Amino acid sequence: IKNIFILKGFSMKNILEWIIIIFIASISTLIFRYFIGTPTTVKKISMSPTLKDNDKIFISRIFRITKKIPKRGDIVTFEAPSSTYSFSNVNQSNPKAIYNNSKKGLIKKFFYNILEITKTSYIKRVIAEPGEHVEIKNGNVYINGNKLQENYLAENITTESFIFNDFIVPEGYLFCMGDNRPDSIDCRNFGCIPFKKIEGKVICRFWPLNK
Repeated sequence: IKNIFILKGFSMKNILEWIIIIFIASISTLIFRYFIGTPTTVKKISMSPTLKDNDKIFISRIFRITKKIPKRGDIVTFEAPSSTYSFSNVNQSNPKAIYNNSKKGLIKKFFYNILEITKTSYIKRVIAEPGEHVEIKNGNVYINGNKLQENYLAENITTESFIFNDFIVPEGYLFCMGDNRPDSIDCRNFGCIPFKKIEGKVICRFWPLNK
């Protein structure tokens, strides 16, 4: 076998070098993707008209290093909660999203958290930060009693209250909604998102080119 590899211009040393190169490249890619950023594709229309279905965007994950939390107006991606609330079990004083889908075992955690296989993520806009009082009434959003100006919404779009409509954002959490309010399942349904479930911040759209 060794003679065959040598005849074809390969040796066991060459093969070992290529294996090491591929391994290092793979690890570097995973580290970059998890801590720096990654391209992704928008699916569905919850962020219309800002982002459309099949738009290609780049999300930054540098905050995993800097610990700098996204602010109001930022567009973020986050792990989808396990369930939504209903009017029968809602508690406006505890508006926290439910997560019961943690994986057990290193391999399952690696595939779910690092490779993000079988993981569902949402893309929404940050509306309120920790400690802020949110009210949704008369088709508008109020933060600490002041009406929020939302120029990114399409004309004549109003915000329905759904489940959560009068609460204070808990410490360590963000309240997020889609720009396409009538067709967005968001924190109005499932509660505020913990910082640790935020996956990235959208910094640019690179496709289609005319946008």
